[in-house]
Amino acid sequence: MLSKAFGMQEKYLEVAGNPLYCYEWDNNGEAVVLLHGGLSQTSHFDLRILPAIEDDFHIFAYDRTAHGFSGDKPGSLHFDYQTKELIAYLENVVKEPAHLIGYSDGGNIALMVAIQRPELVRSIVTLGANFHFSGTLPMPEFDGVISVEDQEEYDRTSPDAPHTLAEKITRMTKIWKSEPTLTTADLHQIQCPALVIAGDDDVISHAHTIELYENIPLGQLAIVPGASHGFVVEKPTITQVLIQEFLGDLSYPITKMPMRRVNPRTE
Repeated sequence: MLSKAFGMQEKYLEVAGNPLYCYEWDNNGEAVVLLHGGLSQTSHFDLRILPAIEDDFHIFAYDRTAHGFSGDKPGSLHFDYQTKELIAYLENVVKEPAHLIGYSDGGNIALMVAIQRPELVRSIVTLGANFHFSGTLPMPEFDGVISVEDQEEYDRTSPDAPHTLAEKITRMTKIWKSEPTLTTADLHQIQCPALVIAGDDDVISHAHTIELYENIPLGQLAIVPGASHGFVVEKPTITQVLIQEFLGDLSYPITKMPMRRVNPRTE
């Protein structure tokens, strides 16, 4: 399935005094903001998500500072910086409460904004997110080797010098070992509906994903079979159906045999 990608506009916008490369799809409906993963950019995943939302929502996205077409700034890879940036983007560009769909680090940032500024968030979909750095499984250390394809793309898109790609990877890898640091008490503050999705072979541990889901009061959980942390690319149709079903009905789930949720019929 291919996105119609109708009416998409791409341009730099000043957000909190910093030029960000922003996307907007012309359409009526409630706002949805797409949040790409760490060391990634919007164009790496937007076409995998758009078929689920493009008919019914007004879609926004941007390359975070130091990612994609947006240049680097001191401290920009830290989650606090990126959280403040999303808050400024919602306030100054979107200008209304939005549904947040965040892949990996983008999902982490969505959680943080929902905690800090709940009035800006209608719902959250996290795709392979972790609320604490301890939730990731051990990953290989960066050895300084960058593929030709990745370097060519970086040279073509980033306003930063070519050699800074390796530097960013080193910086981000260090940050992933100490951030984010949300607690389950923090997650309990999230009052909007949230869909937590992960692959069954995700780099985020299953226990951590379940802990994330169980500590969001209005949380829902989906595990994509036969998929890794890249399930958005590996199983796009399943991912799209899950997102579409969730956003199509944000009411409290009423099931036949509730075990973890309150059954309102018995109250």
